[in-house]
Amino acid sequence: MHHGGRAEVAGIQRTCLTPPNRNLLVRKLDPPQSWNPRVENYLRATGFYHVSRIGMIRGSHPLLAALVERWRPETHTFVLSVGEVTVTLEDVAHIFGLPIDGEPVSGWTDSSSDFIQSQSMAIFGHQPVLSRNSKSYIKLGWVRSVRDEEPLDTEESIRRYVRCQIFCLLGSTLFTDKSTAYAHAKYLPLLRDFERIHTYSWGSACLAHLYRALCRASRYDTKEMDGSLNLLFVWAWERMPCISPVPRHILPPAEIPVAMKWSHAERSTAWLEKTVVTFRHDIDYMQEVNIYGFNES
Repeated sequence: MHHGGRAEVAGIQRTCLTPPNRNLLVRKLDPPQSWNPRVENYLRATGFYHVSRIGMIRGSHPLLAALVERWRPETHTFVLSVGEVTVTLEDVAHIFGLPIDGEPVSGWTDSSSDFIQSQSMAIFGHQPVLSRNSKSYIKLGWVRSVRDEEPLDTEESIRRYVRCQIFCLLGSTLFTDKSTAYAHAKYLPLLRDFERIHTYSWGSACLAHLYRALCRASRYDTKEMDGSLNLLFVWAWERMPCISPVPRHILPPAEIPVAMKWSHAERSTAWLEKTVVTFRHDIDYMQEVNIYGFNES
């Protein structure tokens, strides 16, 4: 975790704040996840077992706005009164349990109908249901229905199930953009060779996507934020306990993925009623940031 000096940080911070009445909307807070435990070994082989265990995590619009106000695109850090901090690859590995070593998540994009149809048949075994607005986006509800109809009686059936599960995670948790209802077809080629799925640095790509989303959201004219908000909220609650919805010591012991212990956690009425101004105050006057391991209280 990166630290900066205390001197003059508050002054710098105030100069980069957006107007106090800004309302930053959030669409992607609670992507529901489910999967059949019978495919556990196959999920482990791909590196997506841990992130598949994360349940529903409820964030906060005012908290998100307070955090974005303190994001500096020039340094990819949050400027706080106690210094500068940021989400790191190590955080991604602990919070989501994703691989952070390996090949970059990259490739070429083909938006043609023939490409999407052929890739979908190879990965899902069915013709895809696409978005009405963009033929490059595949409906996640359809992918989940295909996944849940797999008989899991052959190795290929299990692999199709796992590919469906991963594709849903990519669209709803790792690389969210316009809507958690759809995911871009550009990810399909990365899932075709089952033996290579685990070789990609999915955690690095997820972190880069979050950085880009924070940079976009920090612009004056931006009204919405996408990106991996589950990652951001859990990181903030772990590193800055003063803004967490519940005390960390009453949650289950930390394990990978750390995000799982925050799933379905109860929120007090007082926390739910906090405003952007309240979260600003909490962040401005906190004494320190937790920089230790996730098992520390």
